[in-house]
Amino acid sequence: MVIQVIHWIAYGYYVYLFGYASIYKVIQKKEMVEGMDALGFGKTWTIAIGLGELLGVCGLITGLWFHQAKNAAVLYLFPYAVGALMVHLSHKHYHDFYDALFGSIAAVVILWTDRHFQISL
Repeated sequence: MVIQVIHWIAYGYYVYLFGYASIYKVIQKKEMVEGMDALGFGKTWTIAIGLGELLGVCGLITGLWFHQAKNAAVLYLFPYAVGALMVHLSHKHYHDFYDALFGSIAAVVILWTDRHFQISL
């Protein structure tokens, strides 16, 4: 029971994190555009990253009904989380660093606590 609660809290955070970040990038919210520009991403790349993240969020939402889609979406978004973490660290944007760090950790927690996910070597 505790593992399921941890799973769904991490899942909710993952949906929230990528949900708002992707929408803010796609609709070109001023603060997001300025932040992405400071990191070296222009308008085109900001929109492209936002659309990629939004596709992953659609997969996460679909995953509420189909667990395979959820796991695929988590794996799909994981490089975005790690990439954001590396970009924020390299530019010393520590105020945004924690969201990316917790997003990277949340992906691992979601897959680790999902009873339908396994890695076979």
